[in-house]
Amino acid sequence: MTKEEQKLKLQEQFSAATFDETGQWLTMNIAVADWLSTAQSLRAAGFDYLFCLTCVDFKTHLTMVYHMESTIERTPLVVKVQLDRSKPEIETVSHIWRTAEFHEREVYELFGVNFLNHPDLRLLILPDGWEGKNPLRKDFEDAVNMIKL
Repeated sequence: MTKEEQKLKLQEQFSAATFDETGQWLTMNIAVADWLSTAQSLRAAGFDYLFCLTCVDFKTHLTMVYHMESTIERTPLVVKVQLDRSKPEIETVSHIWRTAEFHEREVYELFGVNFLNHPDLRLLILPDGWEGKNPLRKDFEDAVNMIKL
């Protein structure tokens, strides 16, 4: 399936989404309020493999980036969701794609994104005492190591 065919198929189901075809894979941009229902619909539509999720700090906002694929059709898709920087929160999808549970914990500690209804949202990599410091945010400052981004 070409990107254009995939886009037309997804546009029928997700009319509020915007699409970007300039990258290697088709990218779908959606509102944070639509994320959970969109994720459930994508899983039902055959996107059964969530292989990466991360966050990008643009200084004015945070963007969640989800990479998924239909293993049957071999169709990749990127979904982006813009979050409010002052209160970044989004619904968990760990009950839809089990691998999200681990990746959401990583984004939680490194970027400070709160995953609503996550079953075990706690630090994953950083030691105790690093709660809320979010070292991958661009406004992170480490006085000891003199890191300022």
